Parts: sequence; structure tokens; C-alpha cells
Amino acid sequence: MSLFKNIFGSTNKERNSSTINWRELTDLGQLNDIVDASFEQPVLIFKHSTRCGVSRSVLRQFENEFDATLKITPYFLDLLEHRDISNEIASRFGVVHQSPQLIVIKEGNAIYNVSHDSIDAHDLKTLG
Repeated sequence: MSLFKNIFGSTNKERNSSTINWRELTDLGQLNDIVDASFEQPVLIFKHSTRCGVSRSVLRQFENEFDATLKITPYFLDLLEHRDISNEIASRFGVVHQSPQLIVIKEGNAIYNVSHDSIDAHDLKTLG
């Protein structure tokens, strides 16, 4: 079991060791906070499936490349725990559900939406 968890799972401990100061997205009400905050600075949402090896690999690569000096607020969504939030994100921001997926919200709108191997932390520098 541990081998499969190491390959496919993601734990809070692993995210806590990340250089990204993730905010866990666990409640639908947080989407209103995200919209409000996006008028001050962009907000990113990283949607991750903890059972998917591809998603885990993309997440690790993103975390390794992320520039912590960027003025962007990062949220992490565990899709297996919160599919309802993912569905609401798709509806509210007009994006098709993907996993893994990176969405950037600015001034209440999704201005950037990529998934799978198109996720590149370096692209965030151009969104200012």
C-alpha cells in the first residue's frame, strides 16, 4: 500500500514541505473570497487528483519551478475530496474541468487556464 501511495497519492505533509504557501480550497464559499481577492492580485487554483500519477508529476514540477516572489495567491484543490468545488469552478469561471489543471483568476475572471503538460510555472510571470 505504501508503494502505491508514494506513486499515486499526495499527502498534506508533502504539500506542507513545498516552497509554495498553498491555501487549501475546501469550501464553496471560498470561491467568493477568491473572486474578491483577485481584484487586489491574481489568484491561482491548482486542481490535483491525488490518485493520478500524471497529476502528481505535474504538481511536483510546478512546485519546483514556482517563483515564490510572484504577487499571486496560490490555492490547492484536492479533486477527490472536493469535486463539487471543481464543478462550481468550471461553471463560475467558464472553464472545462481538467486534472491536473491550473487556473488564474484576475479581477473576477479566469485569465489563464491550462492542464496536464501545458502547466508551466514560468508562464505566471507573463500574467502580471
